Formats: sequence, C-alpha cells, structure tokens
Amino acid sequence: MIALTGRLICADAAQMMTALAHLPDHTTLSRAEPGNLRFDLTQDEDPLIWQLTELFADADAFAAHQARSRDSAWGQASTEIKRDFTKTEAMPHLRPESTADHAAIHALTVAAFGQTDEADLVDALRRAGDLDLSLVASQGGTVLGHIALSPIDAPFPALGLAPLSVHPAMQHRGIGAALVTAAIAARPDHAIILLGDPAYYARFGFQPADLQSPYAGPYLQATGPGITKGAGITFAPAFASLG
Repeated sequence: MIALTGRLICADAAQMMTALAHLPDHTTLSRAEPGNLRFDLTQDEDPLIWQLTELFADADAFAAHQARSRDSAWGQASTEIKRDFTKTEAMPHLRPESTADHAAIHALTVAAFGQTDEADLVDALRRAGDLDLSLVASQGGTVLGHIALSPIDAPFPALGLAPLSVHPAMQHRGIGAALVTAAIAARPDHAIILLGDPAYYARFGFQPADLQSPYAGPYLQATGPGITKGAGITFAPAFASLG
C-alpha cells in the first residue's frame, strides 16, 4: 500500500478560502476512488494549515488519484498552495479489535458483502458477549480486514468462524488468509467450524464436517482437534438472524 501524510500550507487568507471552497468536494471524490482506503483532511489550529492522511491500495491506485486530482477543480485552483507530504510504502498488521474499531468493522463488513446482514451479525455477537476472538488487519488506524470466532454448543470445544471480511480494494492479496491462519493458531485447543467455500478453506486444513446442524451440507467444514463425527452442534444465537 501507499501511505501519504503531511500538510497543505496556505500562504494567506485568499489561499485558505480556496481550500475551504474546494476541499470538501475533493475529499468526497477521493474517498469514492476504488483504490482509496483512507482520505482525511483536517484544518489545523493554524487555519492556514491542513493536516492530511491518505492510504491507497497500491501504487497504481495512488497514481490514478494523482491524475484525477491534477485535472480536478481542486487541482486547477490550488497550484500555489504548498504541499509538504511524505510518501511511504505500508503493510497491514493483525491485532485484536478495540472499541474504537467497532464502527469501522461494521462499515468494512458491509462493503465486503454488499449488504448489512454480516455486519449486523458481528454487532449482535459483540452485544451478547459472544465474540470469543475478533481480529482486525489494519494500517495506520484503517481497518482493512476482520475475522470473528464465536462459541458453538457442541460435545467438544468448538468455535464458529464467521464472518471473514476484507476491504474490496484489498481482496486477493493474502489478508483473508492471514486472518484465518491467525484465528486458527490463536485457538489451537478448539475445533473451528464454518460455512464457506471448500475450494478456499481447504488450504487451511478444513474438511467437510459430518455434524448435525441446520447448516449441514457440503459447505459446513471443520478443522482442529476432538471433532466427534455425527455430533449435534448449535451456533451462537445471533446466527438465527441470518435465517
């Protein structure tokens, strides 16, 4: 990824008024770019200065942003405003969720699935105290991926994996795989059970699960110790909302 931090520095009140007139639209358009992961501009205590934090999926996304900006109303009007930016390459890291992440996890999950059901599920699990593990992939405070483990009622220690969410601009780049691997490693004494694509999850050791469940079928898969063939299992109550 490409991270950009720095300042816009206006020389006088006229440049400040130019920034005030154009930056709201520029911010909206930048955030709408498919490769934009974060675009924050805040006016400093010194009203002639704006603090800027940007994050892009890759160098191509950053180049596309620069090209669009140059030709935009903001780009044409702000040529005299000083830019003091630092550009760096950035990598996400995995960590447990924090309270400050809750809204970002919800928004990420909606973006990843194109609907609210899975995001509402995470919120319901959290409210019920049923998030046994909630990990995020983040960079500079921007949540790029999320995975949840929740208790399963079974005759052996078991947790349900769902949902797994990755920002659309960051999919197929290993973030989901890193989250699944980390979740399994964090609970080595539990079976992990999920409903998902066998072609994707087989690489992590998941196999079709011979278990009694409303979700029984080719997409019910499990990995880990102690799985009792034919045993009945029940996911956390919040899953009932998925139908």
